[in-house]
Amino acid sequence: MPQDRIYEDLSLLVRRARTVFWIVAGLSFLALAFYWKLQILDHRKYEQMAEANRSRMRVLAAPRGLIRDRDGGILADNVASFKISLLRENVKDEAESFPLVSRLLGIDEATLRTRLDLHRDLPLWEPLVIADGLGPNDIAPVESRRLEFPELVVEAEPRRIYPGGTLAGHVLGYLQEPTVEEIRARPERKLRPGEMVGKSGIERQYDDVLKGQDGAIYEIVDSRGRVIEEGGRVYPIQGNDLKLTLDRRLQAEAERALEGREGVIIALEPGTGNVLALASSPTFDPNKFITRFTPQEWLALQSDPLSPLENRSIRGLYAPGSIFKLVMGLGGLGFGFVNQTQTVYCSGATEIYGAVRHCWFAPGHGAMDLADAIRNSCNIYFYALGRRMSIDQIALAAGRLGLGRETGLDLPGEKEGLVPSVGWKKKALNAAWYPGETISVAIGQGQLQVTPMQVAALTARIARRGPGVRPRLVEDGRPPAIVADPPPAPGEPAPFSPATYEAVIAGMWKSVNDGGTGQGARVDGFDVCGKTGSTQTMSRESAERLARAGRVIKTHSWFSGFAPRVGPKIVVTVLVEYGGGGGAMAAPVAGRIFDLYKQELEPK
Repeated sequence: MPQDRIYEDLSLLVRRARTVFWIVAGLSFLALAFYWKLQILDHRKYEQMAEANRSRMRVLAAPRGLIRDRDGGILADNVASFKISLLRENVKDEAESFPLVSRLLGIDEATLRTRLDLHRDLPLWEPLVIADGLGPNDIAPVESRRLEFPELVVEAEPRRIYPGGTLAGHVLGYLQEPTVEEIRARPERKLRPGEMVGKSGIERQYDDVLKGQDGAIYEIVDSRGRVIEEGGRVYPIQGNDLKLTLDRRLQAEAERALEGREGVIIALEPGTGNVLALASSPTFDPNKFITRFTPQEWLALQSDPLSPLENRSIRGLYAPGSIFKLVMGLGGLGFGFVNQTQTVYCSGATEIYGAVRHCWFAPGHGAMDLADAIRNSCNIYFYALGRRMSIDQIALAAGRLGLGRETGLDLPGEKEGLVPSVGWKKKALNAAWYPGETISVAIGQGQLQVTPMQVAALTARIARRGPGVRPRLVEDGRPPAIVADPPPAPGEPAPFSPATYEAVIAGMWKSVNDGGTGQGARVDGFDVCGKTGSTQTMSRESAERLARAGRVIKTHSWFSGFAPRVGPKIVVTVLVEYGGGGGAMAAPVAGRIFDLYKQELEPK
């Protein structure tokens, strides 16, 4: 009957309604709990986030410390300039924004994207420098269209400048923006994208001294990034200045002497180790590194066959040629293989171990004692001495005189060179040493390799009659670092005596002042002592074959010496690559430096 439906069972509906009610109640409770957490528990966190959305910190870059020469002249300075950075979080559409930005700034779009890609993994709010070293006229178009380009940020920044251009380029070094890898590798110092750091020379060696301490401006901005007010300011602190030992006059003269050539000129004080001039040619202008290279420009510079970025004074490895005869003389005398009066007859050639060895002077020099052998750079004399000495005894003498290890000059990247020995060849080449190889080393050839700075330090040690001195470029108020002879091991000969040095110096004096190979370095009234050298770049047979074909391959040209003989004040070392004979090329160049020092710098 129809009336029976009045009592239909609604319990299922009630249960479902109750379930829905509790679900809605639970969700409401969770929503209320969440809002309570936001408003009560985490209100400080979100208050700070909100504050961060309306505040911005702008770094005030600290000016780098100045670099001065020994007389206070400025070699590295700072000037006011501007930079433009791109804020990627304000870029809505890269495809639309980047072409407009590149046209506005006059930057190729591909270059712009390359610069940004270098730091692609950094936070979007981190501004990335896309143009710097700008003047007021360069930034005016950007400032006038600030509302159209909210992604561009214009900031003032001190810019490094080198008033002398290429003067002392390898000494000063250059600055460059750090790579992402370098930023990560130095967590102790937070490097900013776009920050310029020392990459070579003094700028790198003393980067922590020169860099200063950045400041900051805390700004309140609106939703479009426009500054409303300044919230606070921390002023930057300029880096510490450095005073170098370089003399501008000697440095300029050394660089002029090397114009159009590849080579090195070093002048230093033997008593202090102060480097008065260090010229490596070809050189570069460090100002060009301040405004960033394109990848193509940087690749072209690095692949230049003349290697203008390479500091040949500490990184160029060369056979010392006849300069090494000074080491042979000291070792031969000190270890008792020869005395000052003992002579060797030079006929122009001699047979040793079944091979004919030639002197550079084909007619021969006649009877030669040690002093005359150094004066005339007689190969036959030193062949005979090399036949008496073992390669390990030669290596011992060279090691005591500082070869085969860094000089300690305060520049990065110095190489150690190589003094061969029986143990070295066995370890490096797994081969035995042959006596004929010793003969080549005796005149500075073979596997022997030195840097020009090592030769200058060797010459300073000879001038001091024993203890060496560590070369330095920065005057820091400390006394010179004396490098004494290492104590002999049991069974080794004693270190060289002052009398041993005097015997070698007598030959160096004759070389310059008594018709020897170094007479081109002679300066009246200055008592220059020195030694020339010529380094073969190929075998004698190959050179003769090319000469017959009309091609002359010149040797590297060396000279190293000091003046005056008593109370020495200056050491000069010259290397000219492919310059020919040391007496014809390097010695006259050294004479120019000695003469300038005597005329204008010698203490009276």
